[in-house]
Amino acid sequence: PQYFKGFDVLYHNMKHGQIATKELAEFVRERAAIEETYSKSMSKLAKMASNGSPLGTFAPMWDLFRVSSDKLALCHLELMRKMNDLIRDINKYGDEQVKVHRKTKEEQVGTLDAVQAVQVQSGHLQKFREGYHAKCIELDRLRKEGAPQKELEKAEMKSKKSAESFAVCIEKYNRVGGDFEQKMSESAQKFQDIEEAHLRQMKQLIKGYSHSIEDTHVQVGQVHEEFKQNVENIGIDNLIQRFAEQKGTGKDKPALVGFEEYMTALVPEGSKKSRGKAFRIPGLGKRDKEPDST
Repeated sequence: PQYFKGFDVLYHNMKHGQIATKELAEFVRERAAIEETYSKSMSKLAKMASNGSPLGTFAPMWDLFRVSSDKLALCHLELMRKMNDLIRDINKYGDEQVKVHRKTKEEQVGTLDAVQAVQVQSGHLQKFREGYHAKCIELDRLRKEGAPQKELEKAEMKSKKSAESFAVCIEKYNRVGGDFEQKMSESAQKFQDIEEAHLRQMKQLIKGYSHSIEDTHVQVGQVHEEFKQNVENIGIDNLIQRFAEQKGTGKDKPALVGFEEYMTALVPEGSKKSRGKAFRIPGLGKRDKEPDST
């Protein structure tokens, strides 16, 4: 019979819940690693944009790429952190799950005993049924063959004892089967309650995973929209104006120059030669001579 295998199926299905919890944690951990790698790649891209050539009218556009890439890197870094928080929640649930399963195993010892008892009694029932049928077949054969009365009586006695033993076995089997049915029904409800709680918790964890990704997608969309608007807002005239303001060399214009004819320069009055005072030696001038003595 397959019915006494149900407990084993339900128990192992409960244990499979632990596997699902561990695999979910591994999946989210891999997603967190992907987000971390993507964040680092965007940071690298932002650095590349910051190293863009400062020359030319296109130079200001690199700042838009840098800011956008930095923001995207932060978005994915934040998602990585949320994934790590979720992993901690999953692991916490996994620890609680192990405790529940351990307690359930202890509580289901009675059902396990009932399962083993009905298995044993089922074997006995089959054995006594076969024995009883064999005795009946033997008795029919002797009757058909016209066996002596003494031999028939002996066969009838064996058949009767076999029937009594078979009846006792049936009674015991039914008693054990009833106990099994009751305990199995209680255990099945317990396992179902555990599975329903498990699935609710797993769905709640997945909902957290979904919301985190959704929030990040909204943020990424906002960053892309901001980038698009910034590109639209910087007109070509504006880029050229910036270039002129940063690289301009002044607003002075060269003065107009007219044609000038060549003219001989006149010697100014002040440049005429003037007779200078005569050089004299003191005492030799006329005024310095002593008057003649007469």
